[in-house]
Amino acid sequence: MKSLVLVALFAAFTLTACFVSPGPGGSVMVSPLPPVVELGSDPYYYQDGYYYYYQNNNWRYSRSRSGPWAELPRTHWPKEVRHKGGDDNRGRGRDDDRGRDFRQEHDRH
Repeated sequence: MKSLVLVALFAAFTLTACFVSPGPGGSVMVSPLPPVVELGSDPYYYQDGYYYYYQNNNWRYSRSRSGPWAELPRTHWPKEVRHKGGDDNRGRGRDDDRGRDFRQEHDRH
């Protein structure tokens, strides 16, 4: 009889300890992107099991490259996005300005 009471008490204590509480809103913990992301010809970046998609100055993430995509919090965005091959038009105009300054300086002498 004593052993039955002990088993019942033990079961009662262990069953109350097995309580699972889900997190808020099904949020996914995705790691932030590095400070500088360099993209190739297509706007996808892969890191830590997630695909990141960059379009219209917005970032989205997914476990699969085909989606579904969720918005990446701005706190996880990189500080700078670079494009391999200079497809981002950042370098254009600088060469022209540099040449103009050189010509103006050369014409003065």
